[in-house]
Amino acid sequence: MPKRLEILIETVILASRWLLVIFYLGLALALGVYAVSFGAKLWEFVSKVFALDEAESILKMLGLIDAALVASLVVMVIISGYENFVSRFDNEDTVHWLGEIDAGSLKIKVASTIVAISSIHLLQIFLNVNTYSSEHLMWYTLIHLAFVVSALFLAFIDRVSALTKNLGKVGKPTTPNKPQEQA
Repeated sequence: MPKRLEILIETVILASRWLLVIFYLGLALALGVYAVSFGAKLWEFVSKVFALDEAESILKMLGLIDAALVASLVVMVIISGYENFVSRFDNEDTVHWLGEIDAGSLKIKVASTIVAISSIHLLQIFLNVNTYSSEHLMWYTLIHLAFVVSALFLAFIDRVSALTKNLGKVGKPTTPNKPQEQA
């Protein structure tokens, strides 16, 4: 009886990964809503493009770039999360690049995208530097640096992990051939 119970528990645990699909579908729906928001920002920019000065145009375009990075981040999480934790995609020909995004590389991509988004926000702040106090500028910069340092540490940990994994494969001890005794 205990073996049957163990098999039942393992089956339930393995099947629970399908609950993640609800989260991925929710993210896809949120991405659709965000696309509508992006469309509104784009329309606002296009309709006022001749009335904006150069700094305002740059700020609007940075906002659009920021939105594109956020959307890309959501897509990365949806696709690689589904591929890594739920099920492989059936049509490998059209999504051949998916096999290259494992959980470790996803963390690095997410961290680098967050740093890029933070950089864009910081650039937007610096373009409007006269509207911020020195204290606010310091905190925004420190927060950005915290993202940068976190991303660097994640990359370092991923690199060390990969090297350790490779050493484990290559460095396995082998028994040397013993010289045969001569008769």
